[in-house]
Amino acid sequence: MRALVVAASRHGSTAGIATAIAEWLRGRGVVAVRAEPEEVSDLVGVDAVVLGSAVYAAHWLAPAKSLVERLGDELAERPVWLFSSGPVGDPPKPAEEPADAGAMVQAAHARGHHVFAGKLDKTTLGAGERAIVRVLRAPEGDFRDWPEVEAWADEIADALGAGTGAGGPAT
Repeated sequence: MRALVVAASRHGSTAGIATAIAEWLRGRGVVAVRAEPEEVSDLVGVDAVVLGSAVYAAHWLAPAKSLVERLGDELAERPVWLFSSGPVGDPPKPAEEPADAGAMVQAAHARGHHVFAGKLDKTTLGAGERAIVRVLRAPEGDFRDWPEVEAWADEIADALGAGTGAGGPAT
């Protein structure tokens, strides 16, 4: 089983989640390849896809949406799971799904969509982003829940019929 794990990330938090998912799948015996959306031109040789995006202003990033638009027909031919990353705080806010999540699920013929909490490091933000964060009073910190990410990756591995290994990074 060969899975492609792709994520659009602006400051690295979502990329970190995608990398953890790929490593966890590898630990379960799935050949998981991690890529950026712009690197994917087709899905030849790919049995399953996990696609994620950071969420800004309630929307997925353009590179992830573009991948779904470009490869929608190919995505429909294999199992696909989507994830979003972005809410921050404890509990993470906003609690709502991204505005375009439903459309992305439908366009990608996804089996599911999961929202993970993200990470906010104000030192990495541009002026516009800092202004938005100030207005929203978004808390700084790393709110990613790694056991939640691993549990979701396990669900995907189970659906793909992967081995019963402990998961986790392949050594």
